[in-house]
Amino acid sequence: MSGGTWIRRGEIVSRFRDSFPSLIVALLAAATCAGGQTGIPAKRPVFGGACRLCPWGAMAEVVQGAMKPYGYEVQICYNCNAADAPRIVSEARMPPPYKPDPAVPEILAPRNAPGLGAVDFGAVAIQFLRNAYRGTGPYAREKPRTNLRLIANIQDPSYVLVAAKAATGITDLSQIRQKRWPVRILSAGIGSDSTRVLAHFGLSRQDIEAAGGRIGNTPEDRENFDVAIGGGGPMTTAPEWRIWTEISQKFDLNFLELPDDLLAELAREGGQDIGEIPAGLYRGIERPIPTVVRTGMAVYGRDDMPPSFAYAVAKAMDEQQQLLQWRHLNFSYNVHTVWNAYEVPLHPGAARYYKEKRYMK
Repeated sequence: MSGGTWIRRGEIVSRFRDSFPSLIVALLAAATCAGGQTGIPAKRPVFGGACRLCPWGAMAEVVQGAMKPYGYEVQICYNCNAADAPRIVSEARMPPPYKPDPAVPEILAPRNAPGLGAVDFGAVAIQFLRNAYRGTGPYAREKPRTNLRLIANIQDPSYVLVAAKAATGITDLSQIRQKRWPVRILSAGIGSDSTRVLAHFGLSRQDIEAAGGRIGNTPEDRENFDVAIGGGGPMTTAPEWRIWTEISQKFDLNFLELPDDLLAELAREGGQDIGEIPAGLYRGIERPIPTVVRTGMAVYGRDDMPPSFAYAVAKAMDEQQQLLQWRHLNFSYNVHTVWNAYEVPLHPGAARYYKEKRYMK
């Protein structure tokens, strides 16, 4: 062979060697893309959840574990949350861009895995699902999202709570207006807007601030408050409820009972029920206290979801109930309510499962 031939072959070898890393990267990217395809047909459906500490995120991981024995690798969107949750599912949106959550470290509110496709189904509080379906509440200015469908309603109790620091001597919220106290109000937990409760006692934010008080939910407010108003569930580290665990441990609180007529109004307006805060739920609750309660964590999807998949989810949530008890939240499964979400329709695939099990007629 001539020297020229060797040079040409050397150039070929050299060029191949130089381009080899790029070739490998391209091949790996292609393989990742092919292997990372998401969606129900690929058995890698995308679930709209929230942070791992959050109720909707905890439910996402329950569903992920429940579906695994049935051949599904559920992919979790950890930031498909807040009021946008039913919008994201209804419109089959892509997961939103990552934003750090100031209340939760990144390890518990992780970035989504790359390559997630459109969201197929998700978890949301039953009141959010109902409001989105009807076009009421936070969705009052939007068209009703009538394509939403229930798959399973999992029990998830929450209570309206009102408490005052014992040192204030406040035993009834009417005292605030009567004595014109400059009261500092902590807007705490789920349903943290205290406006409706205060209005019943003839109070507004303007009244509170005019008297030298304030309403807020900053780190400073969590230390320097007189009254806390909001919602919470069983003692947990979930961000929505953690504030009640923290303040009840740090301060001596008097938990207050709201008037019956106010409770009736809150229940009617919020689609909730009259119930009781159980004694011992938080430090300082030494007797059952009448209040407004809600329950219901909806696992839901759209009307275009294949019936066989909705059936599989309903079946998995029932047969893998043991996963519920090992979360940091008080989830439970009730055969009498798992198929009911007010007027939100049950997906036909899920309905077939519940009828087979005779949970519903």
